[in-house]
Amino acid sequence: MADFSSILDDHDAAVFAASGYGRRAGFGERPVLLVVDVNHNFCGDRPEPILDSIRRWRNSCGEAAWEALPRIAELLAAAREHGIPVVYSTGEDPGPGGIGPGRWADKNSRRAEDGLPRPVGPNEILPQIAPRPTEVVIRKPKPSAFFASQLTSLLVDLRADSLVVCGTTTSGCVRATVLDGFSHNYRMSVVEECTFDRGRLSHRVNLFDMDQKYADVVSLAETVEHFATLPGQAATGAGDDGKR
Repeated sequence: MADFSSILDDHDAAVFAASGYGRRAGFGERPVLLVVDVNHNFCGDRPEPILDSIRRWRNSCGEAAWEALPRIAELLAAAREHGIPVVYSTGEDPGPGGIGPGRWADKNSRRAEDGLPRPVGPNEILPQIAPRPTEVVIRKPKPSAFFASQLTSLLVDLRADSLVVCGTTTSGCVRATVLDGFSHNYRMSVVEECTFDRGRLSHRVNLFDMDQKYADVVSLAETVEHFATLPGQAATGAGDDGKR
């Protein structure tokens, strides 16, 4: 189990222990691996310190992103080996006739930079963990991968009972997706080493809060071990073009 003792004082530790929160829900029997927003917007285009990266990519998580990439690749390899369906999410590309930024424009003074030319596509998933042609990529307009997307119907088609979530940011799109998945009554797991944020405090506090109420925060090792116990799942219904 994840260790959150570094962010809890004695008072909060006692409160959560007495309240009954933090019980393990366990993995499901028909999981889908969901990789949330591991794109250039949140990773930048090369490994470098975060304060350097965010000069060019305002949403970058810097070093944390590049440390997580090989771990996500390991998780993906295990899922594919054991027939676990893989779904990705990433942002919608702006374009003529598309919906506007909505409230995204309210909370960041650098929002206008998103329209500047880039050497790589901001919503392009990092090549180190690129989706295969048979894996679905959800294009989403808001933090949750469930909002205004076909994710729910896809999970029904896959007969999924659970989601294993990784990606970024822990406090934003990962958390929003976890809460919506929980609200849809899926068992939710968040893989600690494969999840990252630009803020260290935001990362730890949100992992703790999800672990208490909405999901199990699990290690990469125990997730890979669980995948190996499952009968192979045919990814029927997952599409064959990777562009949903």
